[in-house]
Amino acid sequence: MRLFPLALLALTASAFAQKAPYDVFPAAEAPYHRVRYEASTQPGELIFPVNYTIWLPPGVKAIRGVIVHQHGCGEGSCKSGLTGAFDLHWQALAAKHGCALLGPSYEQPEKADCQMWCDPRNGSSAAFQKALADLGRASGHPELSTVPWALWGHSGGGHWAGGMVLLHPERVAAAWLRSGVPLLTENPQRATIKPHTVPAGALQVPLMCNPGTKEGVSVKDGRFAGVWPANEAFFSEVRSKGGLIGIAVDPLTSHECGNQRYLAIPWLDECLSLRLPKKDGEPLATVPPQHAWLAPLLGSEAVPLKAFAGDTQKSLWLPGERIAKAWMQYVKDTAVTDLSPPPAPSNVRVNGNLLTWDATADLENGLSHFLIERDGKPLGSVPEAPKNPFGRPIFQGLQYSDTPTQPLQKMTYTDSSAEPGKKHSYRVISVNTAGLQSH
Repeated sequence: MRLFPLALLALTASAFAQKAPYDVFPAAEAPYHRVRYEASTQPGELIFPVNYTIWLPPGVKAIRGVIVHQHGCGEGSCKSGLTGAFDLHWQALAAKHGCALLGPSYEQPEKADCQMWCDPRNGSSAAFQKALADLGRASGHPELSTVPWALWGHSGGGHWAGGMVLLHPERVAAAWLRSGVPLLTENPQRATIKPHTVPAGALQVPLMCNPGTKEGVSVKDGRFAGVWPANEAFFSEVRSKGGLIGIAVDPLTSHECGNQRYLAIPWLDECLSLRLPKKDGEPLATVPPQHAWLAPLLGSEAVPLKAFAGDTQKSLWLPGERIAKAWMQYVKDTAVTDLSPPPAPSNVRVNGNLLTWDATADLENGLSHFLIERDGKPLGSVPEAPKNPFGRPIFQGLQYSDTPTQPLQKMTYTDSSAEPGKKHSYRVISVNTAGLQSH
């Protein structure tokens, strides 16, 4: 595979000359970096072109890990991966732990075999690791090629993330598998998929399976009815061997991602706090077993390990009390609560009647919108009506694979009613998706 500089990102992939490559927007300017690889014709290598975009927390001296937000199968989901690294909510998680945020975007044609990238053994594992080395050189952070990974994947991305855990357990701090898991046994209906095995090291990696209830739990038919049986089989195999794995059934959805981020991000936050090395070069830490909470399969109540009366090898594993309480809320109605207000916007600028500002997302509940005040009185909001067809309305909007919509929403507001020549004072207030306002 060959690395192409940013100036050549619009070149047509040789393996798919009949199709123009994806429009590679938004642009990757610092603190973002991007590499793109053409499709390979070599056996065992990746047959699709792919973009990798990474965000680095401004001012960080050394990166401690890489959080990967992996889209699902199909051309639309693949294109949506182009904005994964620009997600303010996921950036808040990355910044807290000194991690980079990586969004891959595979250029898979709609009817092509998704397994050719979502099975990491088909070249995507090698391409991913090459990208980290190349992005490390481009960004001045060569440690990107050696730090641990925290993986989130949707659908085929869940296959990929789970597969990476089974192939590289020593590198993965934790993995969240939304509506997709790797195959562990032969499936006559998917004979072309080679099953994975579960190495001992993978049993130390915290895993969360996150199917929608309409994917075979409460709705037993339809296109995605096989998701739950696959999740149950994967969970049972890993948990029976002592693996640290849980299941959080989304009570509202089918294959769309819904409100999962309001549990996934706190869960990954907890796992990163427990597992990231204190010093560069040290191995991932082992999760302390005594803080675990357990729940029965498809249950809704979790208790501390010592209080659990059922079969622990069939129980759902949760890393501690904070996440257990959030999990109990999530599996009920996804309304994970949070009483802490979001961070206040900063660096508010006024140029004529144009306001601009900077803001970071609330780690627990992200950003819904901004309120604009002029001279102490309400003036407007940005966006005027936040949207999200898959869950809580959110500032950046969300696509099917849980990434911001294009074009990216900007932090700007035009005061069209300002009186020429008159001075005004402005205030910008962040509102998170729980309705809490910054102070």
